[in-house]
Amino acid sequence: MEQPEGYVAPGQERKVCKLVKSLYGLKQVPKQWHEKFDSTMKSNGFKINKCDKCVYIKGTTNDYVIVCLYVDAMLIMGSSHDLIMNTKNMLKKNFDMKDMRLSDVILGIKISRTSDGIVLSQTHYVDSILRRFNAFDSPPTKTPADLSLHLTKNRGEPVSQLEYARVIGSLMYLTNCTRPDIAYSVSKLSRFTSNPSTDHWKAVTRVPRYLKYTMNYGILYTRYPAVLEGYCDAKWISDTKDSKSTSGFVFTIGGGAVSWKSSKQTCIARSTMESDFIALDKAGEEAEWLRNFLEDIPCWNKLVPAVMIHCDSQSAIRREQSNMYNGKSRHIRRRHNTIRQLISNGVISVDYVKSKENLADPLTKGINRDQLYKLLRGMSLKSTT
Repeated sequence: MEQPEGYVAPGQERKVCKLVKSLYGLKQVPKQWHEKFDSTMKSNGFKINKCDKCVYIKGTTNDYVIVCLYVDAMLIMGSSHDLIMNTKNMLKKNFDMKDMRLSDVILGIKISRTSDGIVLSQTHYVDSILRRFNAFDSPPTKTPADLSLHLTKNRGEPVSQLEYARVIGSLMYLTNCTRPDIAYSVSKLSRFTSNPSTDHWKAVTRVPRYLKYTMNYGILYTRYPAVLEGYCDAKWISDTKDSKSTSGFVFTIGGGAVSWKSSKQTCIARSTMESDFIALDKAGEEAEWLRNFLEDIPCWNKLVPAVMIHCDSQSAIRREQSNMYNGKSRHIRRRHNTIRQLISNGVISVDYVKSKENLADPLTKGINRDQLYKLLRGMSLKSTT
C-alpha cells in the first residue's frame, strides 16, 4: 500500500497506511467478514455444517436453531421461538442487523405458505426479466426448447454478444434457484455466449416466452415423503457436430426438487451405456454430498438411509453390478469403482425407472409439451395460482 496522492506526510514518505477497517471493494473484505462472523457464531455455541460452511447449527436437548448465511443475508429457522429470538438478540449485539420478521423473500426467492406446504417461486424475477428484455409483447410458448432447431457454432460475426450474455446470466440465476425446467435450454444456449448468431438468438428468446406462459410456477414442498431420492439420465451425442453427451440429475425431498443439474459431459462416451454410466457417477457424487448435509441437520432422522437413484438404462445398472473388466470398459474403471463403493457403503442404491417416468429426462434434451408437464408435476413444479 502507498500513501494516497496529496496526503503524503512530510518526512514520512516511505511509511505505508495501516488498514484499520475493511471497506467494500477491497479484496480482503469477504475473508475478514467471514472470519468475524465465523468466530462470533462459534463463541456462542454454534457448530458449522461439515458440508456447507455457511450453515450454522445450535442444538439443545429438545430444541435447535439453524442459521443460513449468504454474504450478508441470513435465514434463521428453528424448533423454538425463544431460541430463535435469543439468536437474533445475539446477532444484534455483534452486528448492525435489520430484522425482517417472518421470511417472505430471500435472495430474490419468494416464500409462500399454503395449506399444502411451502412454495418457492420467483414470479417477480420472471416479470423483471420480461420487462428488461422487452419480452412482454412476444407471444408465449409452451416449451422452452424448439425441437426442430439444431444449433451449431457461429463462424461469422457475433450478433449482439453483450446483450446475449446478459440474457443468459439472468436466466442462469432463475435456473439455479427455482426453475429446473429451463436448465437444459440455458445450459445448451450458454455454450454460444462468446459468438451468438441469429439462430442462437431465436432459441434464447424462446425461453422468456416460455417463462411468460409459466410465470406463476413454483416448487411445492410438503412433509411427505420425507426421504431423499434422485433421478439421472443422459443423452448420447445429441449433436452431429459435437462428440460429447449431455447428462442431468434431479433430487427431491418432500415431493419437491431440491437439487438439479444439466451439463455437457467432460469426456467422450463411446456408447449410450457409457453416457448413462457417467451421468450415474455424477448423480452419486451429488447424492453423497446431500446425504452428508442432511446428517448434520438436527431435525433429520438418523441414520439417513441410502439415497435411491432411479436410472432408465438397464445396461448401466448391470454395469455397476458387475465386477468384470475387459478392454471395452477399463477406461471407466474409476467411475465404476466410485459407484460400487457408494453402494457398498450404503450411501446410494440404484433402481430402474421407465424413461417416460424419469424426472431427469427434461434436463438432457428437449421433449414434447405433454411429457414435459407430466415430469414437472413429479418435481412439484406447477402453477401457484
